Amino acid sequence: MSYQVIARKYRPQRFEDVVGQEHVTQTLANAIKAGRIAHAYLFCGPRGTGKTTLARIFAKALNCTGGPKADFDENDPRVQEITQGRSLDVLEIDGASNNGVDQVRELRETARFAPAASKFKIYIIDEVHMLSTAAFNALLKTLEEPPAHVKFLFATTDPEKVLITILSRCQRFDLRRIPAALIVKHLAWIAGQEGVTIDDAALHAIARGADGGMRDAESTLDQLISFCGTTIVESDVLSMFGLAARAQLLELSSAILAGQAEATLRLLDSLAKSGKDLGRLLSDLLNHFRNLLLFQVSRGDRSLIEVSEAELTTLGAQAKLIETDPLTRVMEVLTVAEGRQRDATSKRIFLEVTLLKAIQAREATSLDAVLKQLKSLRDTAPQRAAIAPSAEAEPAPYSAPPLVPKPSPAPPATVAAELPKPAPAPALAPAPPSALVPIIAPGDKDGLFAALLTKLAFAQRTMLSGGHAIALTDRLLTIGVDAEHFSFLDPKRDEPLLTAKLSELGVGDVTVKLVPLAATATEAAPKPAAAAPRPAPAAKPPEPKPAKVAPVQLDKEAFKNDPLIQAAVEIFKAQLLEVRAPGAEN
Repeated sequence: MSYQVIARKYRPQRFEDVVGQEHVTQTLANAIKAGRIAHAYLFCGPRGTGKTTLARIFAKALNCTGGPKADFDENDPRVQEITQGRSLDVLEIDGASNNGVDQVRELRETARFAPAASKFKIYIIDEVHMLSTAAFNALLKTLEEPPAHVKFLFATTDPEKVLITILSRCQRFDLRRIPAALIVKHLAWIAGQEGVTIDDAALHAIARGADGGMRDAESTLDQLISFCGTTIVESDVLSMFGLAARAQLLELSSAILAGQAEATLRLLDSLAKSGKDLGRLLSDLLNHFRNLLLFQVSRGDRSLIEVSEAELTTLGAQAKLIETDPLTRVMEVLTVAEGRQRDATSKRIFLEVTLLKAIQAREATSLDAVLKQLKSLRDTAPQRAAIAPSAEAEPAPYSAPPLVPKPSPAPPATVAAELPKPAPAPALAPAPPSALVPIIAPGDKDGLFAALLTKLAFAQRTMLSGGHAIALTDRLLTIGVDAEHFSFLDPKRDEPLLTAKLSELGVGDVTVKLVPLAATATEAAPKPAAAAPRPAPAAKPPEPKPAKVAPVQLDKEAFKNDPLIQAAVEIFKAQLLEVRAPGAEN
């Protein structure tokens, strides 16, 4: 007998011989035993996973002597006819070359006739998605209501191209990629049958290169036997596929996880010079990090990953080098790159940039994490003592000014008009704390606000320094804060604190209200006059614009030593590059 390639020689002949597709073989066997045999079946899945093989085995089970039987005898003459392709009642049609409407019309005509010697006339159409739309439409009526003696078995690698009207008339079976462990086991059995010695690392390399396709793995083994003889090692497989050795892949992934950019580029250079397939290297890296992620999430559950014992030990060591969130960001970079690498002019440069981005993604911190940490730091940090301002910026002690008499109650939305700001009083010598000597004129809200700033800790002073006093009426000091800083304030907590600071200044009967500047326009504006005619009021000088508060004199050393700043630097592993006062120009 002429030589047969391994893929044909060891092709499964019974349901129990099919590897990795138990969900399909068990269903078909049960259907035969229960007598629930449909008129049309569709087998779909990646190449080399057993679609056409299952269709032939199913045909044998239906047309065997005394059938249908799931456990038929391989030596049965009718089974042998189907195996050898000479059965008159089992017709295999290539959908790629017989895709016209004329061929389908001919099929419809022959389907009307009874089978020659078997129980069923079976049509196996491979790559059925290649049929034209007209051919599909010509097949619809026969497929929906075929004669009782006709069965249709379709196979395709692309079920999305099959018309939905065809899909709805078939029982669909999706074949899966075969796990690497099963491919390794089956190849080891074939090697034993062929008298070939092959090490475990070589078997795993073949399975990795086959990507879930048993036929591809068997063809590779056949080629390796021709190339190497009866002894095959891992390096032979790697040179054929252009794959990186498992040890090289683990070393490269460890360098990425450790953030070692130079070591990563040197390893990539070595792999590129040895002729490795860089596109496949990227896929292998992504698959390795996927295994690492599953190892972390499942706490070492091996049932979720397909790796050898040596690689499992490496995963345990690498899991300690990185947390789940950074690992996910690394995988996102590699996933995006895998989809774009086909369009890259230079795959090496593209992969170098990708690996450097992966290292940066490992070290990055997401914006959400930064905001959460800042909020947690703000809410949990104890109130700290104020950082003393520099000596040259120390203001004179503040004495409480006499307040204007309390006006009659006004509607809630109305803010009483302020008194015109008089000319500044001459500077006074510092007075003892017990003396109530005012340094600002009555109603001077800006002076009161400036004095209040000097009593605050650095962080609080920073939040308020960009705002200004809006109104001082009815013993209420309204302070406007820009919207960005206001989001970090809590009025229920900060307003009583600021009121207490006013008490320390000797102004014990004035309370503080904080409002965002974006919301003060309507609140601070006086209500328009009523429609009823009134005497024209006496002319008033235009109300002066709020004076801009002088920038806070910043003690840079005190800022660096502030416990809150030090805590933020420690949390985010940051480095303080520059200290700039609020409001300073860039």
